[in-house]
Amino acid sequence: MSTSTDREERRWNRISETMQHFHSYFKQEFDTVYELADGSFTKRGLNLARYLGLAKQLNHHLTMHHTIEERHIFPVLAKRMPQFSTETDDAHIASHKGIHDGLDALEVLVKKYTEEPSTYSPTEMRECLDGFRGVLFKHLDEEVADLQGENMKKYWTLEELEAIPM
Repeated sequence: MSTSTDREERRWNRISETMQHFHSYFKQEFDTVYELADGSFTKRGLNLARYLGLAKQLNHHLTMHHTIEERHIFPVLAKRMPQFSTETDDAHIASHKGIHDGLDALEVLVKKYTEEPSTYSPTEMRECLDGFRGVLFKHLDEEVADLQGENMKKYWTLEELEAIPM
């Protein structure tokens, strides 16, 4: 039986739980691309073009997610939460730059391998992914933690929080 306190906590945690859902998917998608980079994608019935399609899809999903966050969600949160401000949180800015740099490098590799399939290198692909995995996963986890209800209570009323588009 759900109590009103349980329902209220779910309301406080709505944004965090929504982000957790997306971020878990991105981590799983990243891990799949990483795991299959060794060429084992052929054992799953994929050819190189389809594998590169998965890498391109990961890049697209993360880019779209971050673009939406940066343009529509973080500016609202930044009004009261310094960790989402581009003016006061250098670590947040640095992590976004590291992620964007990694995605740019991945895009270059995918394009190269698409145009010249014989140049595909599992080692090079994994090195590229290793280059931004740490910053990406840490950033995704920190964002979810920052959006948890207990933290949000420091900055917002429940009514204000529910007005944030998510």
